[in-house]
Parts: sequence; structure tokens; C-alpha cells
Amino acid sequence: MPASPSTARAINDRLALRLLRAGPLTAGQLKQLTGLSRPSVADLVERLQGSGLITVVGEAGERRRGPNARLYGIVADRAHLAALDVRTESVSVVVTDLLGAQLAEASLPIGGGTRTGAAVERAVALVERTARAGGAGRLHTVGVGAPGLVDPATGDLRDSAGLPAWHRRLVAALTERLPARILVENETNLAARAEQRDGAAHDRDTFVLLWLGAGTGAAVVLDGVLRRGASGGTGEIGFLPVPGTSGLPSATACDGGFHSLAGSTAVEELAADHGLKAEPEGHELPAAALVRLAAESGHAPFLDALADRVALAAASVAAVLDPGCVILGGEMGRAGGEALAHRVGARVAAMSPLRTEVRATTLGGTAVLRGALLTAQDAAQEEVFAPGA
Repeated sequence: MPASPSTARAINDRLALRLLRAGPLTAGQLKQLTGLSRPSVADLVERLQGSGLITVVGEAGERRRGPNARLYGIVADRAHLAALDVRTESVSVVVTDLLGAQLAEASLPIGGGTRTGAAVERAVALVERTARAGGAGRLHTVGVGAPGLVDPATGDLRDSAGLPAWHRRLVAALTERLPARILVENETNLAARAEQRDGAAHDRDTFVLLWLGAGTGAAVVLDGVLRRGASGGTGEIGFLPVPGTSGLPSATACDGGFHSLAGSTAVEELAADHGLKAEPEGHELPAAALVRLAAESGHAPFLDALADRVALAAASVAAVLDPGCVILGGEMGRAGGEALAHRVGARVAAMSPLRTEVRATTLGGTAVLRGALLTAQDAAQEEVFAPGA
């Protein structure tokens, strides 16, 4: 049964808006890309202008004048967004317009001795200040990336061993203080989304991201879909039992799991065993500084030892999922670069008959914030561009 005129108009409007997200277009270009008739495109442009979604942003050429030469673009300040990267002892925030253009950014350390209420207040106040600095009177959507498990049924950040209490209180406080939609997701899952959109997995529909930072984790993307699991715990490889540890992990602590071999503390100890010392640059993770020094100086013994450890997790996920591609993400994945990725790839090839390419992240520590922004942007655009919105 053919679509009703109102449904057809809504479909055409959404198609045009999707095309305009990539940049301004003329009416003639919209006609070519949509396959619609000239009158239909003219009606479409008039509707979208009338609803305040698009406006004239320039002209397509110097010689041609008239309506078809006008460039139409999305009204980017129709909604403002924020993205948060919540770490154990810090918060970073970026505020953008609807198309993702950055308006303001800020970060704030929150020491381990800070009381829960004070930590929550400082984090929320940071978001409010940054929004004001960016000229955002009201935030439409806020994407939050945090360690720990996110319940797939409720979207709530669940209790996780070793995380500060203020993490779990932050989302509720943001919801209470901000007239915005708050979306929370596990940090590693957001990093994977950013790597697929803009980074090392841009050409892959199926891959696994191994996060090597203060802690360890993994994100699994199969056939273009992020897999969270029944309880939201897909990729909790810090609890993966592996050889080389002094015991086994438990339901409440990952000591004895892969985390004990590849978490930041373990990597610092490994570097000390090899006589490596490095000063972090800025807010760089100390373990990442050590891995960076080893990669830059070609310290083969340390890199080989670290690759031996990382390959245990990479080969494990390859054996179970056969993703074809493993990305080494997080601060240490980026610091190790191709020097570490090449070594891990060689070890996985020796351990598994399944062909698995190992790549280094191209985003590193910025991936979580980028993934949180993409989540907020997609959700906001879906709502703002909805028929009748």
C-alpha cells in the first residue's frame, strides 16, 4: 500500500535532513541526491525552513544566482549538547551544537579523598559552567561515559568494585539539575563507537576493542551492533582468568584476572622490572608514559613482555568471537602504537588459527569523550528531526 501524502512528506524531510548533516546543499543538489521532483524539493525546503530546522547559509557559486544557488544548512544552535568522560579521579566535559561543533570544553580533577556529595556537586557545576561558557542556555542531551556496568534494561550505572560512590550518584544529580536527556554508557563501549565512526575500526563492522588504561576492558561489535550481554557485562575482561597471576578473580574483585597483568599498576611494575622510568606529559597516565617511552626508544624487552600479556586477552576473544580485528585502545594502546600492536598481532597469530588483525587506536584517551558526544548527537538529532518535533 502506498504511503499517505503526510507520511511521504515526513520520509522525504528525514532523508533531506540526513543528507544535510554532512554539510550544506543547494536545492538542485537535494533534488539529485533524493530523486525528488523540483516542486517536491521546493516544498520540502519551505517546510524545513518554516519549522526552523534549516536556513540559507550561503550561495553555491559566483555566476549563478536565484533560489537554486542558495545553500541550505541545518540550524546548528537548535539544540546544544554535552559529553562527559567520567574517570576515577577526574571529569572532562565538552559542549557542542547540534552538528557537533565544539563550543567549550573543560576538565576537573576530583581527588580520591573528596567526599561523595562534594564530588558530585563539583562535577555537575563543571557541566553547568561549561555550558554557560559555550553560550548554551539549555542543554538538550548529555552523553556520559563512565567505568562500570550499565544495566541494559534501565540504563543505570550499576555498582562495580573499586569505583568511587560519586560515580553512581552523578547521573541522578545531572538528571535532577539539568533539563536535559541524560544518556549513560560504559566508557569502553563509547570508545568502540568512536573508533568505528572516526578511528581505527572505520572499515570494520565486526571487531573487538581492548581498552588498556587505568583498568582493562573490552567492547564487542558484531555486524555493526554493539553487544552488551544479558547484564551489560560483555567485555569485562579484567575478570578473565589468565596464566601468570597469583590466583583467580572473584565475583567482587578482578585481582588474579587479566587486570592483574595489564592494568596500569601492573604495567608500572613491569616497567620497573625493566629499569624504565618516564615523566608523564600533562595529565598523561603514568603507565602510558612508560609505554610511550618504550615504543619511542624501541625498548624491545619491555614491549615483548607487555605484548605477551596483552596477547592472552586478544587470543581469548579471537577464539570465542572470531572478530577478525582487535583494536588496542585506551591510553596505553595509543602509547604503544604500531610497535605494540605488531607484537600482539604476531603472538595472536601464533596462538590461534583464526586470522585476526591487531591495530593500534587512532583516538586513544579521547575516544570516550568522542563516543559520548556521538551518542548525544545521534539521540538529539533523532528527536529534533522527528516529524512534528
